[in-house]
Amino acid sequence: MFKRSVLLGSIRAFGRLIRIDRPIGILLLLWPTLTALWISSSGIPDVKLIVIFSAGTLVMRSAGCCINDYADANFDGHVNRTKNRPIIIGEITRKQALFSFGALCSLAFILVLFLNLKTIILSIGAFCLAAIYPFMKRVTDMPQVVLGIAFSFGILMAFSSVQPEIPTAGYFLFFGNIFWTIAYDTQYAMSDREDDLVIGIRSTAILFGKHDRKFVGIFQIFFLALTLLAGLYFNLNSYFYLSLVFAAGLFYYQARITIERAPTNCLAAFKSNNWVGASLFCGTFLSYL
Repeated sequence: MFKRSVLLGSIRAFGRLIRIDRPIGILLLLWPTLTALWISSSGIPDVKLIVIFSAGTLVMRSAGCCINDYADANFDGHVNRTKNRPIIIGEITRKQALFSFGALCSLAFILVLFLNLKTIILSIGAFCLAAIYPFMKRVTDMPQVVLGIAFSFGILMAFSSVQPEIPTAGYFLFFGNIFWTIAYDTQYAMSDREDDLVIGIRSTAILFGKHDRKFVGIFQIFFLALTLLAGLYFNLNSYFYLSLVFAAGLFYYQARITIERAPTNCLAAFKSNNWVGASLFCGTFLSYL
């Protein structure tokens, strides 16, 4: 009975380490990847690819959480939002978190081995970015750029797994997604700004200062513009453009609720980006019916 309770406790701690109870990060990574997979496959993706990319997204996001908590072990205890993470309260050691990162990356690489060589090579870049991102908060004021590139690699991999060459509009989606990621992760960083200033963590929220909302809006416009160009290139229909209008409406909502920059509202704005990604995927899906 004692061993069973210990095992269950360890499983729960691992679940909290990889944020399985907070799937927003997985979804923000998954929606653009699935959208790219649907477009690259002209609306008829291979079931095998859906499974591989969905599972790979889950595994790599989980790995990212492990290395993030490993890197931030000396900082999270000083931030109100992160002070109860498993490493901080002693449920998991840093060594265990690092081992989990390696194990999850190995599992993700096994999944990628079922894809073609070009996609395997691209995956190596994605793994490297996932490993270095948490440490960028110490060396650059714009770690969100690194996260944006890491979160957008799934788009390139989706195209390379289906088509012989990544089309120009595939890069529109890639760079557009980078801008979107910078925007929503800046909102995320806005919720922690006061704590980050005290402990010395760097972010775009601190870099932009009182102009943070303005830059978020600019990045969102770049995202919408590049995604629109991609939609025109791929001849998507009105469902896709309606989804862009819905996304623009969500961005307006985010701008409104973050006027006072209250941490809870900044976090709510960040989380609402799930519906941006979901709407664009639905618009893409419906375009091919």
